[in-house]
Amino acid sequence: MHNYLDFEKPVADLEGQIIELKKMKGGEDAVDVTDETQRLEKRSRDALADLYRKLTPWQKTQVARHPDRPHCLDYIGRLITDFVPLAGDRFYAEDYAIISGFGRFDGQSIAVIGQEKGSDTQGRLKHNFGMARPEGYRKAARVMELAERFAIPVLTLVDTAGAYPGIGAEERGQAEAIARSTEACLNLKVPLVSLVIGEGGSGGAIAIATANRVLMLEHAIYSVISPEAGASILWHDATRARDVAQAMKITAQDLKGFGVIDTIIEEPVGGIHRSPEEGIEKAADAVRAAFADLASLDGEALRRQRRDKFLAIGRNL
Repeated sequence: MHNYLDFEKPVADLEGQIIELKKMKGGEDAVDVTDETQRLEKRSRDALADLYRKLTPWQKTQVARHPDRPHCLDYIGRLITDFVPLAGDRFYAEDYAIISGFGRFDGQSIAVIGQEKGSDTQGRLKHNFGMARPEGYRKAARVMELAERFAIPVLTLVDTAGAYPGIGAEERGQAEAIARSTEACLNLKVPLVSLVIGEGGSGGAIAIATANRVLMLEHAIYSVISPEAGASILWHDATRARDVAQAMKITAQDLKGFGVIDTIIEEPVGGIHRSPEEGIEKAADAVRAAFADLASLDGEALRRQRRDKFLAIGRNL
């Protein structure tokens, strides 16, 4: 059984009926329910496809946050061989919200930096729900600088509601750490490709996503603030998050039109959480294409292209 979202109730009802029919088929008083099962399965597939063709921004937000959606470590486990994680920022501590290290992608050396939310309660607590502290961003900058020293391209996997806003994080220079990480992205003279796999939240995301190519999954979101926080600021009412999600243009489709992202990666019907392997392979194809596009540029051209790309955002709307 899937973890169904609120708007998926019609599909949940149909799939519940299918399960009940299959139980009848295997019982002592078994009856032939094959035709009815196939009919309901087709109705379920059609209903799911219809739902996901016309998702609202708020519904996309729910999909982007789905607990079964593959996270950073799932992508690394499937796409990166010989992965060696690097820990610590050499200043304060290790931050488990950001995973970083080196490995091989299609046999070629690559540096990977990603935000990991965790897949169960214990993992979410360990990784602080993907919300990094200053040491996480300093670690990211350290790995980027190391990658440049050895001429290794960088892939970042973005999935965070935002940087951690705790008192300790602020005391240790959260804003400065985010700025330094963003600066490290802008200064890189190796190819940098960023993939938004779930939530791209504010400075917490841009700190590792100031890339030559920004790719985004079809049902991911990317915004300057979470819809709930935006509603709290505008109306002092977090329940109006649905309205903010609509107004902020946080979907991949809107952002592609604004030039904020470069490529939308199609997800399997019903979201990548329903077919993670298929979805991750599609993402891998897009990453390959992005690195191939950048292969002919030298270090200074990569740096200039990245800076020009971000300076141009919003100027021609």
